[in-house]
Amino acid sequence: MSVLTLASAPEDATALQAAEAHHARLAGELAGRVRMLLTAVDRDPSTAEKIHTGLVAFCDRSLLPHAAAEEAALYPAAHGVPEARLLIESLIGEHRCLTALVDALRAAPGPAGAAADARALQVLFEEHMAKENGLVLPLLAMTPEVSLASLLTDMHHRLANDTGSNSAQDHHDTQEGQDMQEGQIEESGGCGGVCGCGGAEETAEPELDVREVPHALRHATVFGALDAVPAGTAMVLVAPHDPLPLLAQIEQRSPGTFAVEYLERGPATWRLRLSHR
Repeated sequence: MSVLTLASAPEDATALQAAEAHHARLAGELAGRVRMLLTAVDRDPSTAEKIHTGLVAFCDRSLLPHAAAEEAALYPAAHGVPEARLLIESLIGEHRCLTALVDALRAAPGPAGAAADARALQVLFEEHMAKENGLVLPLLAMTPEVSLASLLTDMHHRLANDTGSNSAQDHHDTQEGQDMQEGQIEESGGCGGVCGCGGAEETAEPELDVREVPHALRHATVFGALDAVPAGTAMVLVAPHDPLPLLAQIEQRSPGTFAVEYLERGPATWRLRLSHR
């Protein structure tokens, strides 16, 4: 049975889909940053330090405010549904664990010491999102006495107020319910005018292999990884196909910021260097 059939109102079905999409973006961006940290620790300690700092900042401006807004706007209504009460209390406990892991990341003396906590944070957050997507949100969507759409609107207003002082550069980390559109582009446009033919030498640049990343999280994972790449450095993207729609989104999201060089052109594996200008 589809979510649209289960929802008590069309607007709640739409709100449910938007919430799940936002969860996917958060989880993907976190995964991208964590993967970049783990690969940079052994390859480039100075870059790893910057990625570590950026990961903590992302948690402070996106993950933790999201959890706080859920507790203020979403969880009280779910706690009022008898069959969800124990689950909500458990999820609140997971929020405390997420906060403790972020604090551990913040206090870590360096990126190598933070690596285990970063990975634990990613695993816990993904499991947490799965419970919300699979249990809490559908339950609220099909409860006639509850308006999931209104609850999420309240939650988004709280997030907007909490993040209103952020710079425009950080704005994309807290966007709610805005789906990226995947457009086709010509290869020369997607490469930012710096397209190679595959003869580049291997470097110590962090590498992000998205071939095993779930499709729903793949683009958000790349965006999170790119957000962790300091200016003047690069990352290597490994993909199962030529990622032209993704390159179009990257250019739309950050015009002129990344130059793209093809290191390998299939047929089974595509490797691209994305350099932050």
